[in-house]
Amino acid sequence: MLETLDAGTYRSCETQEELQMSTESTFGTSDNTPIPDGAAGTDTSSLINKSAHRRNLQAAQNALIEEFHTLIGDTERLLKHTQDTAGTQTEELRGKINANLSRARQMLKDQEGSLREQSQAAIQCTEEYVHTHPWQSIGIAAGVGFLFGLITRR
Repeated sequence: MLETLDAGTYRSCETQEELQMSTESTFGTSDNTPIPDGAAGTDTSSLINKSAHRRNLQAAQNALIEEFHTLIGDTERLLKHTQDTAGTQTEELRGKINANLSRARQMLKDQEGSLREQSQAAIQCTEEYVHTHPWQSIGIAAGVGFLFGLITRR
């Protein structure tokens, strides 16, 4: 994985922990709040905040994945453009870049799988909540729609 040091300078992230720390420094840390089970007594306002937090986290993860896709594509194009350059240092550098690129692809696949699992869990919990609390869900949706209408009307 590549981590930005200065403008245009990157270094390799060797471990999953370094990737996590890099992600947290970019997007902030997660509070690892457990997902509510929809049991009676669950505070609706905290559920909304957790839902918003979950959406923000998912958006950040999607942005990170998209950025890695772009980085991988740019690196591959750079490698193709530098193939004409001769020299042992260039070959060594090209080998390191290819190794980092392979490692980045693998970590990206792992993160995409994890993101899909988390998304499925969030969807399942949301569906369970809606089925166990239909009137509260309708009220929340109506409130959000009302607020959205007020905001977009201006």
